[in-house]
Amino acid sequence: MNHRFSVAPMMDWTDRHCRAFHRALTQRAQLYTEMVTADAVLHGDRARLLGFSEIEHPVALQLGGADPGKLRTAASIGAQHGYDEINLNVGCPSDRVQSGRFGACLMREPALVADLFAAMQDGAGIVPVTVKCRLGVDEQEPERSLFAFVEAVAAAGCRVFIVHARKAWLDGLSPKENREVPPLDYGLVHALKRARPDLTIVLNGGLRDVQHALAESDGLDGFMLGRAAYQSPATLLGVDPLVFGAPAPAGDAFDAVERHFPYLETNLRAGVPLRAMTRPMLGLFNGVAGGRAWRRMLSENAHRDGAGVELVRAALDRVRAASLGQAERAREQRDRDDQGGPEQGVDRPAPVDAAAC
Repeated sequence: MNHRFSVAPMMDWTDRHCRAFHRALTQRAQLYTEMVTADAVLHGDRARLLGFSEIEHPVALQLGGADPGKLRTAASIGAQHGYDEINLNVGCPSDRVQSGRFGACLMREPALVADLFAAMQDGAGIVPVTVKCRLGVDEQEPERSLFAFVEAVAAAGCRVFIVHARKAWLDGLSPKENREVPPLDYGLVHALKRARPDLTIVLNGGLRDVQHALAESDGLDGFMLGRAAYQSPATLLGVDPLVFGAPAPAGDAFDAVERHFPYLETNLRAGVPLRAMTRPMLGLFNGVAGGRAWRRMLSENAHRDGAGVELVRAALDRVRAASLGQAERAREQRDRDDQGGPEQGVDRPAPVDAAAC
């Protein structure tokens, strides 16, 4: 396993189709499933909950729960399904997770988490088990809670901690607010690494893009992008060259879509609706000419009966046309500038003094 870069597990976002699309953008990133509860693994539809494509490797299964026996069995099932890593969620702040006494509320019970880890590793066998956590919760002082938590779980054998560099306020903030309101403290994560250089410490939380993450995680063992990777997936094209020194699997976002067509076609033949596969693609051209048309065409039409790859090709052509038009306008503007403006002798407006605004 290589934790230098990974895409965060995100409920309702990082499903199998999202992960497969991310593989068209980066071959080296570690990918994670949405959190799956141990009870769901034990009693639910495993083909739906745990199935994934071979192209997704390396891919980790994130589990949620607070019962050592259930998590041992769930980790064993995950390992048998071929996952490369099993991760324990100790960071989710939702009410539903709290009512089950797992997720971020487990930050208050490091001894229990140590037992959960030991049980999961026993069930997973040679497949490594890792932990994703917060700095602390509610009244806890992060400088004490984080270090005490890591010491207890590391004593049970855990070597990899992915740290979301915020506290979670379980009383008073929604899950969405818990991703934005509590202040970030990257320095504390760096202090943890200095105190425990023997552990693999991965930074998560508030990282805007690959360049920002590389800067903030310097000295750590890796970083994890969440919303930035999902909402603007084109940022993943920089992962393999910037993080791993390897060529990207696609030359640009257009090429990535072209390379993803076989996946779309195969799954359409298997009965997967197009909308399930295009949802994680909607933000691919954010900030690019034609990006709004791309999003609109897919979001408004992918759910229709009979929608297929022709819709995606038409949307892609719309972006290409807009990009070419923008490039042509820019070229014409440069030509006019080189000739001294649209008309000789016509005064150009004086530049605005930004300091005076």
